[in-house]
Amino acid sequence: MFKSKSPLFVAASLVAAFAGSAAVAQTKAPERDYTLAYNVAAFTDYRFRGLSQTSFNPALQAGVDFSHKSGFYLGAFGSNVSWVKDFNGATKGSYEIDLYGGYKGEIVKDFGYDVGLITYQYPRNNSGAAGTPGAGAFSNASTNEWYAALTYSVATLKYSRSFGNFLGNINSSGSQYLDLSATFDLGNGFAVTPHLGRQTIPNQGGLGDYNDYSVTVAKDFGNGLVVSAAAIGTDAKKSFYTDTGNRFLGKSQLVVGVKYSF
Repeated sequence: MFKSKSPLFVAASLVAAFAGSAAVAQTKAPERDYTLAYNVAAFTDYRFRGLSQTSFNPALQAGVDFSHKSGFYLGAFGSNVSWVKDFNGATKGSYEIDLYGGYKGEIVKDFGYDVGLITYQYPRNNSGAAGTPGAGAFSNASTNEWYAALTYSVATLKYSRSFGNFLGNINSSGSQYLDLSATFDLGNGFAVTPHLGRQTIPNQGGLGDYNDYSVTVAKDFGNGLVVSAAAIGTDAKKSFYTDTGNRFLGKSQLVVGVKYSF
């Protein structure tokens, strides 16, 4: 005949079982080797290094990013554009597709680096082709660059350099862009990002060189939704950066956008 267990023993057993269950529940899931993220966005204008890529018209964009825990990453980005036709005088080239890859790491705590390659492709563009307006003044618009960046705390300094012609400019291999930016968390999902950049394009008589600057305020609503407004300006030369429709692509403007990541 079995003796009944004391209430104290039963209580102790229940406590031990509960503690064991809680410990299992709190065990972290194994870290994934990689992440795959997608995004879609809409902006009132597509600005690249301060210059309008859509002649001040709206842009629809999408992207995908693969990141491995080792620091290796790959990505792709797509958008509509109009400058290949409006500025370079092509009859084809209404879309941009960027492909990029690189490696990110940390040197010491809060001090990281990023190195990689990117290609800006404008499928089927005929910039500079015989028989198009401006023939002989431009080469193919597609461009390749390598880049390197250092990040300390909230600030990032990035250097990009083209190998081959830059966005259709003749004899422009070695074009450079220096970008300094920082992102400050204001709380409640708000962040502000000031930016300053410097673009230089060789063998253009200095006409293609300029500075661009911007301040972006963004609100993260959670669940991947971010709304932003950016005040953008440049000191680009009108004589060089005015398109065939007499639009100065570097004029100051407020650009509003919404982006959803998932």
